[in-house]
Amino acid sequence: MALQQLTDEQTRTWTRAQKDRWWFENIYRGDMPQLTLRSGLTGFVTGFVLAATALYIAAKTGISIGVNLTSVIVAFALFRVMAKAGFARDLTILENNCSQSIASAAGYMVTPLTTSLAAYMVVTGHILSWWQMLAWMAVVALLGVLVAFPMKRRFVNEDQLPFPEGRAAGVVLDALYTGQEAAGLFKAKLLAVTTVITGVWQFIISDGWMRFLQFNVLRLHQWAGLKEPWNFQETVDLYYYGAAAKYSWWIPKILGTDIRQLGLRLTFDAAMLGVGGLMGIRVATSCVLGAFLNYAVLAPIMIQRGEIKSYVAPSGALVAISRGEIVNQWALWWGVVMMVVGALVGLFGKPELFTRAFATIFRRRSPAEAAAAREGDVLRDIELPLWVSFVGVPILGVVGAWVNHAFFGVPWLLSLLSLPLIILLAVICTNSMALTSWMPTGSLAKITQFTMGAIDRSNPASNILPAGMTAEISSNAASLLSDIKPGYMLGAKPRQQAIGHVIGIFSGSLAVIPLFFLLFAPANKEGVRSTATIISEQFPMPAALQWKGVADLIAKGVHSLPTSAVVSMIVAAVAAAAFEILRLKSRGRFPISAVSVGLGVVLPPASCFMMWVGAMIFWWKGRQHAAPGTKGHDFWVEGCEPICAGLISGSALVGIGNAIINVLLG
Repeated sequence: MALQQLTDEQTRTWTRAQKDRWWFENIYRGDMPQLTLRSGLTGFVTGFVLAATALYIAAKTGISIGVNLTSVIVAFALFRVMAKAGFARDLTILENNCSQSIASAAGYMVTPLTTSLAAYMVVTGHILSWWQMLAWMAVVALLGVLVAFPMKRRFVNEDQLPFPEGRAAGVVLDALYTGQEAAGLFKAKLLAVTTVITGVWQFIISDGWMRFLQFNVLRLHQWAGLKEPWNFQETVDLYYYGAAAKYSWWIPKILGTDIRQLGLRLTFDAAMLGVGGLMGIRVATSCVLGAFLNYAVLAPIMIQRGEIKSYVAPSGALVAISRGEIVNQWALWWGVVMMVVGALVGLFGKPELFTRAFATIFRRRSPAEAAAAREGDVLRDIELPLWVSFVGVPILGVVGAWVNHAFFGVPWLLSLLSLPLIILLAVICTNSMALTSWMPTGSLAKITQFTMGAIDRSNPASNILPAGMTAEISSNAASLLSDIKPGYMLGAKPRQQAIGHVIGIFSGSLAVIPLFFLLFAPANKEGVRSTATIISEQFPMPAALQWKGVADLIAKGVHSLPTSAVVSMIVAAVAAAAFEILRLKSRGRFPISAVSVGLGVVLPPASCFMMWVGAMIFWWKGRQHAAPGTKGHDFWVEGCEPICAGLISGSALVGIGNAIINVLLG
């Protein structure tokens, strides 16, 4: 059924007290079960699994994937099937909403480990302990919760802002529980089938799983004489190069450089197909453009000129030219400038975000609103009390400053100076999230990073950690309000959603912190962990590279870079500004995204190509089956998100399992 909402006239003219009373009398579902043991456990487990997959994808692409709609579909299908089998009662709509809120909160815990914290470890060469990670992430996430709830009454209750991503979850929940069960189960089947098929493919290309199957289970080395485990190659051009070495076939080169050294490989990565389908054709095409310019055009020229070259490491080993060296020695700088300038121009090109932010902070209530507030708050028993935020934010803010000082050596003054920025950045992020489902956290973090770096250039932590803290608190607050939006639409208790969000914080932390050590900082035979493994060919950590690039630039200055790199940065800055201005002037119709071009510079080109293939498939099929109601539309358009989620989940879960197997088998 259609969800009830206020008209534009009512939103504009009613006081918040009137809107709260209308919601309480017409939308609020009273004591319908919401945060129950089973919804809490479902959200905890779902969030644990989805946070693991989100970490895997963020490390590969630098892109944070949303998990709310996927968790809604999974929880709905799981309990609907169990209810039909007589094993359990179906979840109520509010239990499912609470479950997705917990799962979404778990997914937010991924970001620091692939951005600020990862960059800090790479820059300093110091691996943090698990409890330091947990303490920093928990303080930041809890601050986000406390900052969010005073804003909730303004953005959600009073302004009735749309929060498109949250509203989509509310609409899907309403549809699933009011007569569109078949559509929900169809999407669940798409998700399950795609996950299984992708998981099987990932299984047969995984060296660890194949070694375990062939040696530990089938014992082929004992009765069949198998010397090495066999598995399909994900990098499919290896078959050609194997034959080329045997039969002296042609090896493609660009300006004398083997294209394998440039990273121009053909890899069938199902997860990247799914990421491309979710990101869309414009972003994926921009990534491919950045990869082509960097690896097929500029890198060969710079190698020929001697700007990128092999060298002898301090250990005495020869470090050959590779994709990673191309990025580290030269390309990182223009790629980072493209991303930072593009993000900042896009941010400042939307002045309404700033005007709304300041209006929200400094707006005074009218006499009528003040009088209405004095009459009593009908939601006082179900909203999170404001005193919790007013007391908790200063206390946790000081705790966060202490954590930065004690763990990372950040001066107290710098940490405390960054705290007032939290409110302003949180309001800007929330405004943006409420209107567009996009948060400018990356560009806002760079403002803090440059500001702190101007004060203290000697300690990388002095710019990375305060910027990371303000960015994470702001994004957590905005994301929480987006998760609260469907609860508001469906009549849930905000206080219970806040508790659920805290549960999700610890679910996500328990998932992603051990996986960080397993995937990115495994111990060697002597039990020693190294930051050298955090950024690798499999996990290029593009978001962390961006943070590292800014920190290095602050510490060393532009004068330390090769002249050609400085020229490339100037050209990249001008091009990024031009791209974003054209995009703003054309109201989004200009096809190139400067941020995505920069992302393509630091990502492996094979990943960019597969993301583009995935985006192209869904874009083309969406055009072919644009008419609603057809089977093709249901599959390719309505089923896009569950199919892509299945591609990502199947690859990520089996890929994580492969890493665990490799560790266990030594």
